[in-house]
Amino acid sequence: MADEVSRRLVHVTGAAVPLAHLLRPDLITWRVVQGFLTVALVVVCVLEAVRLTTGLDWVVYDRLTREYEQDNPAGYALYIVGIAIVAFAVELPGMTETIAVPAMLMLAVGDPISGLLGSSDASNIKQAWVLLVMFGVCTLLAAPFVPPAAAILGGVAATFADGVKPRIAGYVIDDNFSIPVLGALAMWVGVQYLPGIGL
Repeated sequence: MADEVSRRLVHVTGAAVPLAHLLRPDLITWRVVQGFLTVALVVVCVLEAVRLTTGLDWVVYDRLTREYEQDNPAGYALYIVGIAIVAFAVELPGMTETIAVPAMLMLAVGDPISGLLGSSDASNIKQAWVLLVMFGVCTLLAAPFVPPAAAILGGVAATFADGVKPRIAGYVIDDNFSIPVLGALAMWVGVQYLPGIGL
């Protein structure tokens, strides 16, 4: 349980990236966020390449990775990959920082809450009440940034990503990657196609 709490606390630290931008957009511009995530992405790719090819086994890996991550990219690396994709997706038509920020917060805040309440086993679907909490948290995180319909779609997508972790060719599609990516995509759909729907 102590290792699980440690993992969740590390998770929450990721909220510092979007929150720093929100609190000081004049100083922490979106370009700064993208630059920081580029550096972080390079670092985690190097660390994971070394870990997976040489068998490097630092104590931090024992504490912060799960059994199914021993031979696969670890959750912390997929976390950075997922939020980096969202951060750079703002270059696409219709994708904005107001979609990227809540998508990042869904991962940094919603996922650890859900993880502490529910199963951490990648092969299990979480209990219905845990998924409802995840949906509520993620929808509330999105609500200040996007219209209600988009916030709900984002909450649904993030909850789906959190609750179901499929295996493709033996690899677990970790929710650290899928929560921000699917959450952002769903909110983009809501903003683009359902902007006038008030709920």
